[in-house]
Amino acid sequence: MMKEEIKISATVITFNEERNIARCLQSLQGVADEIVVVDSFSTDGTQAICESFGVRFVQHPFGGYIEQKNYAVTQATYDHVLALDADECLSEELIASIKEKKKNFDADGFIVNRLNNYCGQWIHHGGFYPDAKLRLWNRNKGQWGGTNPHDKVMLQGEARKLKGDLLHYAYATVGEHIEQANKFARIAADAAYKKGKKINFVVHVLLNPGFKFFKKYFLKLGFLDGYYGFVFCGVSAQLNFLKYLRLYELYRQDKKK
Repeated sequence: MMKEEIKISATVITFNEERNIARCLQSLQGVADEIVVVDSFSTDGTQAICESFGVRFVQHPFGGYIEQKNYAVTQATYDHVLALDADECLSEELIASIKEKKKNFDADGFIVNRLNNYCGQWIHHGGFYPDAKLRLWNRNKGQWGGTNPHDKVMLQGEARKLKGDLLHYAYATVGEHIEQANKFARIAADAAYKKGKKINFVVHVLLNPGFKFFKKYFLKLGFLDGYYGFVFCGVSAQLNFLKYLRLYELYRQDKKK
């Protein structure tokens, strides 16, 4: 007797993603048995595009990346969840791999390599690839965790690797990356402050960003990706500098009170 295929619910969170969301949803056609989009009240054409794909479109206030993604999982009909960001899509090889696993889901979760597209160029070095992410799992065995904005699935069970890449259209321009780095630095610093993480000014503010750039650009061969490899490594190091500087400032303000 042929074993019945498992059904997969794909989840995506959105806010003003009209530039990316169609590519994401198109890649899920024929893979997901249900697509749930949880939107934090977009003001652009995101909703209309999503509805044109026949997804289940749910609006919910944004309380953080981890919180929003966990809420999206609760909205899924099926226990096997495939989670994508709006600026991600499945490669053809990854689509084929997931379809195979629907016939035999032989682990609690599956890890995929994420390949970043930066200003139109695929980034293969600097420690940015393979950027392994657990994105397909049985929700009874795990949920989103980590520290905002760096969310990750915390799995209680066995994970295996899937063939194929998760294609991440990270930033269309350098300006977008700088703006996002500033935003993520603020979110990460505030989250670390709430957890009471202590830092040392010399180690974290002065030395850490420089070491991160050196590691990514030289040790991890970021220079092989040319100009955009340099920029990607540089702005990533800047994010660390801004995060730890803001965290240090928060503690300085505490002392003044």
